[in-house]
Amino acid sequence: MNIDFNLFMNDVVRQARQEIVEAGYTELKTPEEVDAAFAKKGTTLVMVNSVCGCAGGIARPAARHALHYDKRPDHLVTVFAGQDKEATERARSYFTGYPPSSPSFALLKDGKLCTMIERHEIEGHEPMAVVMKLQQAFDEYCEEV
Repeated sequence: MNIDFNLFMNDVVRQARQEIVEAGYTELKTPEEVDAAFAKKGTTLVMVNSVCGCAGGIARPAARHALHYDKRPDHLVTVFAGQDKEATERARSYFTGYPPSSPSFALLKDGKLCTMIERHEIEGHEPMAVVMKLQQAFDEYCEEV
């Protein structure tokens, strides 16, 4: 059996992108899109997506389920580590004090970083634990919808 690895990875990436977009997040694929999104007033949740197992099994499900809550960010965006490299690098430039981490979440208010949920707080945890971390951040920084 001969499997084309690039074709397989393209399918994995496509599914990972589709899953987060269907959850309501806007993909940011260029540094300019990142700057424009982060310049918006209000709260912005950034999901740093990736193709690893903890992104698919924990982070993306948590990103979707955390939104079923009384308080939510005003804007939902995502960058894809390892795929949209320049956009991801630009997003990470806003996450001062935190090393690159994917998957991860950043919550910004008026373009300024409020909090991060890093890979080590995602990998090996149950999706609901990550949902609860996200919702705690929403409680602290977001308005009721």
